[in-house]
Amino acid sequence: MPSYQLEGVIPVVHPSSFVHPTASLIGDVVIGPDCYVGPGASLRGDFGRIVVGAGCNVQDNCILHSFPGEVSLLEEQAHVGHGAVLHGCTVRRGALIGIAAVLMDGVVVEEEAFVGALSFVRAAFVVPRRTLALGSPARVVRELKAQEIEWKASGTRQYQELARRCLASFRECAPLPAPEPDRPRIAPVDAVPLHTIERGRDR
Repeated sequence: MPSYQLEGVIPVVHPSSFVHPTASLIGDVVIGPDCYVGPGASLRGDFGRIVVGAGCNVQDNCILHSFPGEVSLLEEQAHVGHGAVLHGCTVRRGALIGIAAVLMDGVVVEEEAFVGALSFVRAAFVVPRRTLALGSPARVVRELKAQEIEWKASGTRQYQELARRCLASFRECAPLPAPEPDRPRIAPVDAVPLHTIERGRDR
């Protein structure tokens, strides 16, 4: 992976975590155990510290950065969807940040809360524990259901398993010119889309 020290500060990656070779880590970045960092992610610890706690995933093309002297923190089991931008914020244990969401400085997403896809969370906004925040600017729309929280926890476990799978078998290779006969499939995981989970009328 591209990993760059800055002014003598070197990124840290726990050996049980997988960081894709096209992700970039700069300076004061600390990635804990059992994490997955996807292709194209940029974690820039050049102004403030970035901490990714145990079991987190930071998916493709995410950006994590901080205001000078501040910390951008993902607590354990945080789940950050594709293309999200997190700037100087705190994402507490078990929370989910949806695809292409933007979180500004001082935002706190409390334990097991969700921020919906494409949402803009303005500076210093707090998303309370086990609630869903949506929109631009984001607002809290309702409490989460138990099955939604379990759905998220299951997805996070799948990314922890993906990190292990990648550490075991991920290798650069030349592509084949054509599909081989009886082409193998990647083993499916036991997952269902969130929109298929029954929701109440307060959705």
